[in-house]
Amino acid sequence: MFFRPEDGHGLPHNPFKAVVAPRPIGWISSVDKNGNANLAPYSFFNGVADTPPMVMFSATGLKEYSDATKDSIVNVRETGQFIVNIVSADMKDAMNASSGLFEHGDDEFVHAGLEKEQGHIVDVPFVKGVAAAMECELWKMIDLPGDNTMVIGSVKGIHLNDAYMVDGIFEITKFRPLARCGYRDYATVDETFALNRPYKQKLG
Repeated sequence: MFFRPEDGHGLPHNPFKAVVAPRPIGWISSVDKNGNANLAPYSFFNGVADTPPMVMFSATGLKEYSDATKDSIVNVRETGQFIVNIVSADMKDAMNASSGLFEHGDDEFVHAGLEKEQGHIVDVPFVKGVAAAMECELWKMIDLPGDNTMVIGSVKGIHLNDAYMVDGIFEITKFRPLARCGYRDYATVDETFALNRPYKQKLG
């Protein structure tokens, strides 16, 4: 089949997110101008550069059942800081709990039963025990068509959980990162394989 998004797809559910899949999940922690913590997962997330390291996440639409801007966007706009927590398979339930509909100022860390650790560079907490966390400063915020906003951050510090280091490699099959697929589907990374490029390249 072929369809133009503006004309509709005629299917029970929009297939777009199933096509662009799997997508890593950026579990974004931030604070508002009064210091209230917020934690929310975003599946439109990825790295966009490595020298210097930069990441992006995109908030699509407004708050569900509200015309208010999503808290993560409000907070990053106010403070210029956020932390990306990487979701491991064993934290899937806490991640899901943090995606609930809460009032601005409610602490999703508390609702999800999570402990905090304080960032070393940015004044934002991150999830204690998480596989990895990246402390970020806002580089640019871009308003996209519709009520969508892209946030691009410069990574200023990276926390790696030593439990997942194997011979100097951050071994993703040990923490099994969670990925978002289409509809209500998720996936985990349980197996990897290597491919050598046609030319020699140093690891890293």
